[in-house]
Amino acid sequence: MNLDCLNFKGNKKIYRNLPVSDLVELAVKRGEGVLSSSGALVIHTGKYTGRSPKDRFIVKQKSVEDKINWGEINEPLEEIIFDELYNQVINYLCEKDLFVFDGFVGAMNTYRNGVRVISEYASQALFANQMFLRPTSDELDDYQTDFKIICAPGFKARGSLDGINSEAFIIVNFDKKLVLIGGTLYSGEIKKCMFSIMNYILPSRGVFPMHCSANIGVEGDTAVFFGLSGTGKTTLSSDPDRRLIGDDEHGWCDEGIFNFEGGCYAKTIRLSAENEKEIYGAIKFGAVLENVILNKDKTLNYDDDSLTENTRAAYPLHYIDNIEATGIGSQPNTIIFLTADAFGVLPPISKLSKEAAMYHFMSGYTSKLAGTERGIKEPQATFSSCFGEPFMLLNPTVYAKLLGERIEKNNVDVYLVNTGWSGGAYGVGQRVKLSYTRAMVSAALEGNLKDVSYVEDEIFKVQVPTYCPGVPNEILDPKNTWRNKSEYYVKAKELAEKFENNFKKFKNIPENIIQAGPNSDNIQSVQEVAVTNF
Repeated sequence: MNLDCLNFKGNKKIYRNLPVSDLVELAVKRGEGVLSSSGALVIHTGKYTGRSPKDRFIVKQKSVEDKINWGEINEPLEEIIFDELYNQVINYLCEKDLFVFDGFVGAMNTYRNGVRVISEYASQALFANQMFLRPTSDELDDYQTDFKIICAPGFKARGSLDGINSEAFIIVNFDKKLVLIGGTLYSGEIKKCMFSIMNYILPSRGVFPMHCSANIGVEGDTAVFFGLSGTGKTTLSSDPDRRLIGDDEHGWCDEGIFNFEGGCYAKTIRLSAENEKEIYGAIKFGAVLENVILNKDKTLNYDDDSLTENTRAAYPLHYIDNIEATGIGSQPNTIIFLTADAFGVLPPISKLSKEAAMYHFMSGYTSKLAGTERGIKEPQATFSSCFGEPFMLLNPTVYAKLLGERIEKNNVDVYLVNTGWSGGAYGVGQRVKLSYTRAMVSAALEGNLKDVSYVEDEIFKVQVPTYCPGVPNEILDPKNTWRNKSEYYVKAKELAEKFENNFKKFKNIPENIIQAGPNSDNIQSVQEVAVTNF
């Protein structure tokens, strides 16, 4: 194929949409990775074992200047700096073999975009093949690309000398419909830059883009799971009794839910066939494993975190037995917000009103888990708007409004599920058992929580069920799991104040949404009542 339009010249070979077997063979021959006993390709990504958010930029241009939510998350870059880096990268890649993948993002044809990934690594072309939607032969013959991603992991920038922060960079140029990635071999940057692009372009078309997983029950009921990396989004949506639509990125339009991708990118640390059968079984020939350690006999050691906690597996959706092959679902019946509460004070499950759903969606509270970003060694409480702030280019209120409209229009039940700690904060309490979390999620999806009684949590103002099938009643109220109730109230007040302080950054928010959130002023009165009753 001809890449002259991008100024590529003198390349040795350009491979386009090679079969998986050829890409694996070339990756092994070129020393990019090794085959495990399961047949999966194992690669090590070097110092970048997670996303590098401080190294992502958006070129500041008139077409986007008044639309992007600029700040520390969406950092602007002058066009002249982009052009200079682009020329350096092209010069670096010239005379190298290149691997090209042409595919799509968006399972619903009305909203899909063509994406061309160009990389110096066969393993990254394999990653793109497994993660994005793969074209048919006819589609490839008549292929039109919308966005291009150029990946040069071996090119190291000079940091401030090149006008950026380090040797790595991920730069989105909307006018040129081009993404430039250099200095990092972590392939998650490829998928997330396209997610960011979809999050920018779809709201203007009335589509709500979501950092979520989705699946379909036997009755055709669709469920959506929001949550940041490590909260259980992939694990909980991979349910043998429900068809998986996708594990990470979707759009919600008037016609229903549609997947952006054609694959899954699952965390594998401490993976086991017992707890995550579907993911475990998907790691076979064609799958790409990042930073998983091999034993001497080439078996996979999922418990070894010596390189990172953020070990990953990329595999196509059809490696999962029970999937929705179209990538499309009906209007959802249920939404699950997943959060890993490091304070150990949020209920393991609670129901949210529309206003509370919008509040918690804008807040996006969770704990950053080790390895998902560079420098994170243990869970840290954080707020990430829309459960995906690093990928949301518009103001969070734009996405929250779309969520509220969709909830109201489709009469959707919304639940907040804490997959984090109970009985104490991180380091003292224990993480909520996966079996209990699965039981709570199943109860929500099957409608078994519709008719139970609820009690409002006085501090966090969410509706807590008094009964949930398969879950001990005493753990539903988090106070019951703490030995020292005074310590519980201290931590609850601390978290409630964090919610309140974080929410102050949002402007012109209706009072009914603000009032649906936590209230730290209730702590003293609640504690006094508790002491009196005791």
